[in-house]
Amino acid sequence: MARKKEMVVPLLPLRGLLVFPTMVLHLDVGREKSIQALEKAMVEDHTVLLTSQKDVSIDEPNVEDLYEMGTLARVKQLLKLPNGTFRVLVEGIARAKMLETVDDDPCFTVKAEIFLDRATKDLEDEALKRTMLEYFEQYIHLSKKLSNDIFASIADIDEPGRMADIIASHLPLKLEGKQEILETVDIKERVHKIIRILHNEKEVLQLEKKISMRVKQSMERTQKEYYLREQMKAIQKELGEKEGKTGEIETLKEKIEAAGMPEHVKTTALKELDRYEKVPATSAESAVIRNYLDWLLALPWTKQTEDIHDIKRAEAILHEEHYGLEKVKERVLEYLAVQQLTKSLKGPILCLAGPPGVGKTSLARSIAKSLNRNFVRVSLGGVRDESEIRGHRRTYVGAMPGRIIQGMKKAGTINPVFLLDEIDKMSNDFRGDPSAALLEVLDPEQNHAFSDHYIEEPYDLSKVMFIATANNLATIPRPLLDRMEIITISGYTEVEKLHIAKQHLLPKQMSEHGLKKASLQMRDEAILHVIRYYTREAGVRELERQLASICRKAARLLVSEEKKRVVITEKNLEEFLGKRKYRYGQAELQDQIGVATGLAYTPFGGDTLSIEVSLSPGKGKLVLTGKLGDVMKESAQAAFSYVRSRAEDLGIEPDFYEKYDIHIHVPEGAIPKDGPSAGITMATALISALTGRPVSRFVGMTGEITLRGRVLPIGGVKEKTLSAHRAGLKKIILPKENEKDLEDIPEIVKKDVQFILVSHLDEVLQHALVGEKG
Repeated sequence: MARKKEMVVPLLPLRGLLVFPTMVLHLDVGREKSIQALEKAMVEDHTVLLTSQKDVSIDEPNVEDLYEMGTLARVKQLLKLPNGTFRVLVEGIARAKMLETVDDDPCFTVKAEIFLDRATKDLEDEALKRTMLEYFEQYIHLSKKLSNDIFASIADIDEPGRMADIIASHLPLKLEGKQEILETVDIKERVHKIIRILHNEKEVLQLEKKISMRVKQSMERTQKEYYLREQMKAIQKELGEKEGKTGEIETLKEKIEAAGMPEHVKTTALKELDRYEKVPATSAESAVIRNYLDWLLALPWTKQTEDIHDIKRAEAILHEEHYGLEKVKERVLEYLAVQQLTKSLKGPILCLAGPPGVGKTSLARSIAKSLNRNFVRVSLGGVRDESEIRGHRRTYVGAMPGRIIQGMKKAGTINPVFLLDEIDKMSNDFRGDPSAALLEVLDPEQNHAFSDHYIEEPYDLSKVMFIATANNLATIPRPLLDRMEIITISGYTEVEKLHIAKQHLLPKQMSEHGLKKASLQMRDEAILHVIRYYTREAGVRELERQLASICRKAARLLVSEEKKRVVITEKNLEEFLGKRKYRYGQAELQDQIGVATGLAYTPFGGDTLSIEVSLSPGKGKLVLTGKLGDVMKESAQAAFSYVRSRAEDLGIEPDFYEKYDIHIHVPEGAIPKDGPSAGITMATALISALTGRPVSRFVGMTGEITLRGRVLPIGGVKEKTLSAHRAGLKKIILPKENEKDLEDIPEIVKKDVQFILVSHLDEVLQHALVGEKG
């Protein structure tokens, strides 16, 4: 409870300060109106109203800028200072609330309502007072900022309201918090607020104490570890031991000095070593730095093998390990010859392109052997993350260099033969394009300073001989393809396969299956039968599997029936491999009407296609089947249009398209086919069906046709020719402009096959159609 009365008093605004009743405080007053208010109070009854500013930044506040509730105070002493300000000693008397402004010149004079605390003696007040006092005592013990003398002086106060005010003046409250206590006129409510504030402060101080203890313990542990570590260093030094991190640092420093790094890389390595020495061994960063240093030391910087510039030796190695492949061997020998003359030629970047099983990877290994270089292989099939090539930055957990730097570490020298296997099988996704990252690796003008994200220092790849392999050049991006020298490896002829089987595959499989030369004999005719009737491929991978199967069955016969020797001939071959899987060749058994043999190119080598045309009564509808692509469908339309335009000259009824529906089919129906090179084959089959003249079964053809009947050039001549030779065809019709490609055809194929070069469809018909109208 509080008693009320009203009185008129001068107003003294306070900035950032609040005075509670019963408080005695010194104030420095410098504002003109405040000085006038003090002078007026000294003249009258020495009383003044003290109220706090809401905003401390206002220099000359109005009444509206002040809190309504303040403290009525008595001016006990006034002293003028040399700088013109006044120092005043005031004592708070009671709470007072401004009601209205009476005068504002020369100072603010206001009418105020005074609230005097009325003392009560009930048990609740006593209980609240004791609780508040107990909480304050606990606060003093935890705070350490207030002395026990303050508690002693407060403990003797009887009135709970006065006690609450004095405790509030000692608490670290903001001005708004203290103003809230001042505005609480009701004594019990005021005491409750103080108890709540003391409880919160006690919780905060206890939490601070816990945190402080944890920090102190952690610091003590770190200091202890540092002290013990220094002691260990001193002991090791006295004993002359080089173990522990000190010895490790010295060893690493020696390795860095001896690694032959470029100066800028050496500077980086020594800087990282210095960091490694200062970082505690238990730190996660210590392992990251050590791993980085290990990579820098493991990479070859100057070590290299010396090329053996003996062309005859290299030629002998290449011929011994690979039959055929003359172009590739010639390119390697040219490189060796230039190296011998210049001693400084940059490593070439070759791309061996061809179907599976033709020996691209093993050829790269032979090239390394012939050059006396280390060999390293990296498979790029399925790689779709740029970081796989360039590495991850060291900021990531588990970061490591890319495959190029890993390969160089494995090679151990700066001039290995580096095989990038299956470069056409790379893909890209949201993590980047690895083929774009390879552009720097495969550019002779840039790869002397290859940048890996993990190593972060330029690495010289200019002495590396890069060899890439690919099955299909169409899937390699053009900028990447432009940086490589393409060497096409086509399929093998039957004779080449026979030599490879006799010289390499069969001896290898016999050795792997524990067979000696005397225990298994395989005649040349039997190997030829395996090639013709049990395989159909450009390479020799399936051939090796079939020979392995023969070796397994021979091994079983030698063990179970205790035979001393097994002889494989063409007559008993079926006992080992079962019934024939393929019919030798694709040539028709007899000349047929409406069927022409075309030659096709696939990523796995060449193949032959039988294109069939049938006529049925109708109204000129053209039906195309066999899972044909758009380009092949357009070739069929062009052939049909040509036949319609030349019907009379070709001996065909001019209105045939009004009488017949034409169906063109390309077996096998489940295999997708596309490309323009079947144009003349479709036209020949169509003219054969319409004229009734059969097509020679020994003729294969390939070429693109125009609406005027011109025959345009195509690609894949060697692969197509080899497939025609395998199929037993005797004549191959090629576009005139493909004459230059005949240089690549093996001599053995040229002996067996007659090449006919044509520039118009009329020439094709002269050689393809035989006999009279059937």
